[in-house]
Amino acid sequence: MELNIQIKKGLGNILFGMPVEEVVSLLGEPTQVESIDNAADESTTVLHYENEGLSLFFEGENPTLQCIDLSNIDATLFGAEIFDMNESEIVKLMVDHDYTEQDIDNEDWGERRITFNEGNIDFYLDQNELLSIIWGI
Repeated sequence: MELNIQIKKGLGNILFGMPVEEVVSLLGEPTQVESIDNAADESTTVLHYENEGLSLFFEGENPTLQCIDLSNIDATLFGAEIFDMNESEIVKLMVDHDYTEQDIDNEDWGERRITFNEGNIDFYLDQNELLSIIWGI
């Protein structure tokens, strides 16, 4: 599986907007499937691929991929091995690729979140070590 993060596009050949069936045909059966009921009678289907450190979020009347949560240390972003980077290196990488507006917050549960709104991407760190990346369309 290609683990190249593509901001606002997807992960490798897994692209935002794909239906559940198409993603499963590419990745195989997930380790776990979770259904989350949201407000306004909307629901989210989450496919967890635990061995790949990957969770895929599908929403809509005909559910399509909207968001990815990745914790696989083999992932790359802009050709860089992102999980080998600390906070300042991640910020520099993003700024070097014209994602300049950032919001940094310390979450109640202890992790530090760096958000780049233009890329709809969040980086979660603990003690300057990247734990996961969440991005969507």
